[in-house]
This record gives sequence, structure tokens and C-alpha cells, in this order.
Amino acid sequence: MDFVRLLLPLFVLLAALPGRAASSPAPQTPTLKPLTVYFFDVGQGDAALIVSPTGKTVLIDGGPPEADDTLVPRVRQLVQGPLDLVILTHPHLDHLGGLAKVIQAVGARRFMDPGYDHPSESYRKLLDVVGQKVGQVMTPTPNPSAPETLLTIGLGEGVTLTVLSPRAPRDPFLTHTRSDVNANSIVAKLTYGKTAFLFVGDAEPETEESLLKKPIDFTSTVLKVAHHGGRYSSTAPFLAAVKPQAAVISCGAGNDYGHPTDEALERLGAVGARIFRTDLQGEVLAVSNGTTVTLTPKKGRSAPTVVTGQVTGPVAKGPMPTGASSSAGGSKVVPAKGTLPAERTTPPPAASTSGTRYVSLKGSKVFHREDCGTLKRAKTQDRKMYNDRASAVRERRPAEDCDP
Repeated sequence: MDFVRLLLPLFVLLAALPGRAASSPAPQTPTLKPLTVYFFDVGQGDAALIVSPTGKTVLIDGGPPEADDTLVPRVRQLVQGPLDLVILTHPHLDHLGGLAKVIQAVGARRFMDPGYDHPSESYRKLLDVVGQKVGQVMTPTPNPSAPETLLTIGLGEGVTLTVLSPRAPRDPFLTHTRSDVNANSIVAKLTYGKTAFLFVGDAEPETEESLLKKPIDFTSTVLKVAHHGGRYSSTAPFLAAVKPQAAVISCGAGNDYGHPTDEALERLGAVGARIFRTDLQGEVLAVSNGTTVTLTPKKGRSAPTVVTGQVTGPVAKGPMPTGASSSAGGSKVVPAKGTLPAERTTPPPAASTSGTRYVSLKGSKVFHREDCGTLKRAKTQDRKMYNDRASAVRERRPAEDCDP
């Protein structure tokens, strides 16, 4: 995968001593700015912060509510200004519990979740905060004009975050699994040079089986292990496809679920993955230079572990494009420059002539079609109606989740 190299300026020091010729110094080696991923210690839950080489920030999940006291100040310490993107992999309390307070504390420009509804009061309260505080809300819905493309977000310096699953309504949500909420977790691959990180939420075996049917390169240097190291996920076929050099398990010390399980640890060990556990080692810092990833746990005296990237190409292999450029059929792409969200790569629809109305939630900077799923999930009823698209565009920008 191509990525930008930053050349360090070369300085020539001229010798001032008489009778001595000035010698040219040896050329300096080009270096890449680091991509950093913080796997936070939030107890029995998940939370990870991506900081790209250009300073773009993506928070994936927010741990359980009891992690608030540590998660909020940690994010404020690392993030200057609003988060560029907050991703909720699925609406379970151990992943969403801290997000509302984080968003209230530091702000967020964009929020994404799978679009799989859940009746919990905590999820409703989070959506209320999102509606009031976040500029744009979206789901990883394929672009109707290019339905085979994957949603890809550029974070600068060649770093991309590609959402692999779910892709409703193009691909229906998984049903009749052990946990449908878990099974429809957002699965995303973060790629930088020859290194990659795979985030899988609490994906179930059915999720992994479904993904393996797609023409996707799952090879990843670091795997965020599914479901805190539960016995069902991280199946042998999926791990064989991912080929992780390192695996991070986020779980609470002495948790009631027995996570991580011996079965999951054995499968991870069988593929040679170096295992890092937040219950034993605390926060895990992973830094990629595009070629290797250095993992450093906060607890313990073990030396940092360096693993070598092995990614050789784009996420997709075969006929499915990743949507990495506007020439790939008009997929939604977020460029490295500017603030998220991005301008569309396809022209906006013309003004409605069919009587469709448009809606903006209180405090939101975007508008939606009246039948948008985001509006159905939003608890607040304080919303502004527009009878035509032209009126909405004058005051708000279109949301990308429903392409109004």
C-alpha cells in the first residue's frame, strides 16, 4: 500500500577552519510519523483510541459506566479538541457506558454505530447526548450508487480505517445467533503501510464465518480480540485468515465471566500471537511506524514487544473494491485534510419533488430524510422540519447515513 514519506531536511555544516575542506554529512533516513493506538484499561469492557500521524482521533467504544473516572481524564489528556470520530461497535453497556461523558467532556465531530437497535435505557441516553453534541451521525451503510464498496475513512499519511461489517441493508443483519447484538458489531481494519489493526467488537462465530466468505484480506498485525477472550469467538479459521502477530484482550481483573477463556488463549497461541491482557498488564500502547508495531504494556517490567507488519495490499482482494478513491464508483470517503465528516464523492440528490420532508434534531448540524433510521433511534422529539431539501440545505448539511 502506498503511503507518504516525510523527508527530513538535510543540513550541510560548512567547516570554518582554514585549509580544511567542508565535508558533506551522510544522508538521513526518511522517517514516518507514528500511528498510535491506546488500548485503555477500562475493566470488563472495551475502549481504544486511535491517533493518526496527522493528529486525527478515533475512539472505538467507551467501556462500562464504572470506567468513567479513569477514561474521561485519560482521553482529555490525549485529545486536544473534539474527537474526529466516535465508533460504538454495538449497543451493550460494557462498550457504551463511558461514551456519553467522553463526548460531553471533549466533544465529537462524527458518531457511528451499526444501526442495530437495542431497547436499553443507557443506549437511549447515549443517543440523546449524541443528538445534542455530535455534528453528524451515521451507520456504515453502503452507498446506493456503489453498493459493493466498503466505507473507508482516510486519516492522513496513508492511514485508512475500513469498515468491513455490518453492511445493512445491502447485507442483512445476522439473526438467530447466540447474541444478535454482538454478531452485528462493527468490524473495522486500520491500515498503515505494512501494518494493520483489526477491531472486532464482540463479534460472534457467525460474524467471523460471514466475513470469511467475502473477498477481503484480513491479515492484521494486531488483533483486538473479540468478546474479551470469550470461548466462542476467535475461531481457528478466522485467526488463520487474520494471522495476528499480537493480540490484545480487554477484560476486567477477576471478572465473573472467566474471560479470557482457556479455549481462546489456546487458539491465539496456536497462531503464534503475542498476547496482551489489560486485566494483567493495564493499558497497552501500540505504536506503528508503517513497518513494525511496538507494544508496551503499562504494568509490569517486560520490555516493549516489536512485531513486524505483513500486510501486502489493500483490504479487499478480488472483485470487491474498498472505496479508497472517488473513481471506485462513488463510495463515501473521508479525506485526510479538513475535519470529519467529509464532502461526498457523489453529487447530492436533487431537490425532492415527491413531497419528502427533511428533519434536523435539536443541536445537530445535519439534516435527515423523515424516514431515516437515525431519527427512529433518537429519543428526543425536539426536531425541526423542512418541507423541501433546499430549505434544509440553507441551514444544515446533509447527513451521510441516509443521503438526504
